[in-house]
Amino acid sequence: MELPETENRGGGAPRHHLTWRRIGGGCSAPASVGPEPEAARGIGRSSAQAVVDAAIVEHTFHVGNLTVERLGQRQVITAVNGQFPGPKVEARNGDTLLVRVVNNSPYNITIHWHGVLQRLSAWADGPAMVTQCPILPASSYTYRFSVTGQEGTLWWHAHVSFLRATVYGALLIRPRLGVPYPFPAPHAEHTLLLGEWWNASSTLVDVERQAFLTGGQPANSVALTINGMPGLHARQMEMHHLRVARANTYLLRLVNAALNYQLFFKVAAHNFTVVAVDACYTDPYHTDVIVIAPGQTVDALMHAGAAPGRYYVAAQVYQSIANATYSATARALLRYEDDDAAGEGEAAKVVKMPALNDSATAQRFYGSLTGLLRDGKPTVPQRVDTRMVVTYGLAIAPCLPAQTLCNRTRGSLAASMNNVSFQLPASMSLLEASRSRSRVGGVYTRDFPDRPPVMFDFTNAAAVNSNMSLMLTSKGTRVKALRYNETVEVVLQNTAVLATENHPLHLHGFNFYVIAQGTGNYFRKRHKRKINLVNPQQRNTIAVPAGGWAVIRFTADNPGVWLMHCHLEAHLPFGLAMAFEKMN
Repeated sequence: MELPETENRGGGAPRHHLTWRRIGGGCSAPASVGPEPEAARGIGRSSAQAVVDAAIVEHTFHVGNLTVERLGQRQVITAVNGQFPGPKVEARNGDTLLVRVVNNSPYNITIHWHGVLQRLSAWADGPAMVTQCPILPASSYTYRFSVTGQEGTLWWHAHVSFLRATVYGALLIRPRLGVPYPFPAPHAEHTLLLGEWWNASSTLVDVERQAFLTGGQPANSVALTINGMPGLHARQMEMHHLRVARANTYLLRLVNAALNYQLFFKVAAHNFTVVAVDACYTDPYHTDVIVIAPGQTVDALMHAGAAPGRYYVAAQVYQSIANATYSATARALLRYEDDDAAGEGEAAKVVKMPALNDSATAQRFYGSLTGLLRDGKPTVPQRVDTRMVVTYGLAIAPCLPAQTLCNRTRGSLAASMNNVSFQLPASMSLLEASRSRSRVGGVYTRDFPDRPPVMFDFTNAAAVNSNMSLMLTSKGTRVKALRYNETVEVVLQNTAVLATENHPLHLHGFNFYVIAQGTGNYFRKRHKRKINLVNPQQRNTIAVPAGGWAVIRFTADNPGVWLMHCHLEAHLPFGLAMAFEKMN
């Protein structure tokens, strides 16, 4: 499968200069990052052809209002280039991307390139007040970065407020020209972005604002979507359609762009072979159901071997919280090309989905994946320099003065990691403060703890929630400083404070190895046999089991300031985040 040539895929010499633009809030950031890493320019590679194949892929994103109709209601959303979902960005391993974002919306905006490692281009990562200040209305910003050493399905999305509910799109990185996939070549591919939809009389920014004012949870979405369509009715304009030819094999590129829900994904009468997650190749894994958390991607082969006809494609909410009742399902329609017009009235084959709270199916999928070992590619580091235990979950914090509707007796819903509820800086991005050195003290501190302040029976709900002191947290902007190239092992331990939930934790700037995961409390000696140091899966977003734990490893070889946070969007403003500062 060759990437079609477009006007955005021209070559040309990269520009080696650094342009600075003041973008408000007292902080500055580069408008274009350069020079690129040597690998992005082809320097040092064994073949001169690699230099010729590398390209500069240019796009312009115009962010603005768009009126759309869903579920019988017209409303104004924030979108890119008048598209929902936004434009697909396609590149090859080794290319450099140059994306100019023009903010014509009434809101501050940034774009995060989810899963891109951003080696030597930390300024282009995108989280607001971490690597840059927001792009103000009527302003623009240029992101410049390479995708050297990466292949697979990633995506991009807004990283300010709840705007990523409608500001998102796919980022597909294909192998270099002439380099095959490490799995059987598909005949074609389909990209499916799974999202959520609000029929709100106000904007999504207002939905988040109301949650902040009250100190509670935001309003639920009313539907899920597949490529922007809920698919609750079979009419052509309300459901995404996939056309397939019998006996062909298709690569499905799945992205969970939903704000707050993990999803089960199935196609009636069809099975999958998972070949990659989060743009990291896996050993082939055969399954009839895919489980995907917000922020995650899955590449899966699907053989079109069913009888000619129509088959529903479905994405359904997976609830890991005990006694949760909210559910929603989005549908698309898969149709065989040889399904003749005579079958127009024939009903599509229905998908039998897992139960809403089928955690056994979810954990079986998450825990069964292993990484594909490839000659010449890095493997899991065997030596550990720094070990951390990070407990995380919901909490209660005092109402802030600005939370005018908050119950000051009960307090505000919050979240924390090692009992630090992360607070973004207000005047300068973490990365700018880190680079300026002299101004660090007024922006953040380098004292994020390696251990929780109190050890307790983390997943014992009855004991935890009868002890008010374990529920309380406080705000802080505290980061963990790491030496360059040290290996870090982090135990991510969920707690039962207020509720246990499967939290998808996303680490910016790195892929990490998931060397073990399980339920209950983690004990290093007891769970030693679960550790996989041979072929663990790699990810950038890990769905840690509800009331459980995961152990991850990564090498701190990418200078910058990198956020790690829950990708349930409601939990980021609650404070379920921290940051690593990698020294240069």
